[in-house]
Amino acid sequence: MANTSGKLLVITGASQGIGFYTAQRFLEQGYRVLNLSRRPCALDGVQNIPVDLQDPSGLSSCQQELVTLCTGAEKIVVIHNAASQQSDTVESLSAADFQRVLQVNLIAPQQLNQLLIPLMGAGSAIIYVGSTLAEKAVAGFASYVASKHGLIGLMRATVQDLVGRGIHSACVCPGFTGTDMLHSQIAGNAEVMAAITGMVSFGRLIEPGEIAETLWFCAQNPVINGAVIHANLGQIER
Repeated sequence: MANTSGKLLVITGASQGIGFYTAQRFLEQGYRVLNLSRRPCALDGVQNIPVDLQDPSGLSSCQQELVTLCTGAEKIVVIHNAASQQSDTVESLSAADFQRVLQVNLIAPQQLNQLLIPLMGAGSAIIYVGSTLAEKAVAGFASYVASKHGLIGLMRATVQDLVGRGIHSACVCPGFTGTDMLHSQIAGNAEVMAAITGMVSFGRLIEPGEIAETLWFCAQNPVINGAVIHANLGQIER
């Protein structure tokens, strides 16, 4: 039987990793879940809307379906989870490559906000998934660093622009999380894994479910409105 709950999660990038575990967490709490991504989320009960967020017109192509599915929900939680990351520097980054990363990481979240905010009532939430690189930088990821810094700015603008609407917002910034993407980048290299976990005060990777739990908490607690949540197990500064 379909879930007809008045509580709705709209999440981007729930086909794997943090998004997958977040969709699962909200399903367990009785939410309807809509996933927007190129690949479907395999969880039973998730309704998938295929969309390429790297395409500037991607959300326009599914606008009617999305609005229809969201209209009438008593509470809508939007989680901007999808992200694009590539290796680049301020010397090598072309305008075209920069635009592609910005489209996924910063422009698509605002496009989705514009579609859904008119449908969101009091008690709803808009949660952004940032990164430790949303407030600092490392070499070799210029486009990602810039776009994630911008995401915190968009969250803060969201808070100010929605004053009095009863809609709260926050940005959760995960640290090194044990997703398929991270493991594929490490490719079984024990030295790289040791270097990464050596930067974490607990000496381990974060579980995707831990970030999902943090996102759940933020979505349910308006007291964190405007907050940047550092969900990184305490990174060691060297």
